[in-house]
Amino acid sequence: MQKPVDLLEQLADLRERVATLERSGWERDEVPFYATSLRTFVYEDNTAFATLWETILTPRTARLELGLVFIGDVVSGTNTGGEWRVVLNDSQVVDTGPVPATFAYTLPASVIDLIPYRAASSLKVQIQVRRTSGATTGGRYGGGGSIGGGPRYARLL
Repeated sequence: MQKPVDLLEQLADLRERVATLERSGWERDEVPFYATSLRTFVYEDNTAFATLWETILTPRTARLELGLVFIGDVVSGTNTGGEWRVVLNDSQVVDTGPVPATFAYTLPASVIDLIPYRAASSLKVQIQVRRTSGATTGGRYGGGGSIGGGPRYARLL
C-alpha cells in the first residue's frame, strides 16, 4: 500500500531544496578560447590590433567574465608596451586597457554585458593586442618587440 501524498510536506521539501540552491550560489559555465596562432603563449609584434584568442558562443546568460594576462617582451634592453582590447563580432570594442612597457605581467579582468545579444544565435568574442612602444626591429618574429597574451578564465554568469 502506498502512503498518501501530503502536499504541504512536498511544498516544504521543495522550499528547502530551493533555499539550498540559493545558498550554494549560481552555476558558472566556463568558456573555452582558441588561439589564432600555433604558438604556445601567443605573441604578436603588429602595430595594428591583431586577434590572439577567440571563441564563438551562444549568449544565454547576463554576463561574460574574462580574466586576462598580458606581457610585453624585451628586445636589446628595450621594453615593449601596447594595448589590449576585447571585441565582439569583429567590430564592437567592449573593453580596452594598457600593456605597460615594464616586462611584467598585467592581469586585467573584464565583465561584458551579454543582455543585448541574448537573442543572437552566436556571438564572436576576440582578445586582441597591438604594440605601441618598444623595439621596431629584431625580436621574436623580426618585427620588433611583441605583446604576449591570453585568457586566464572565461565564465558565463
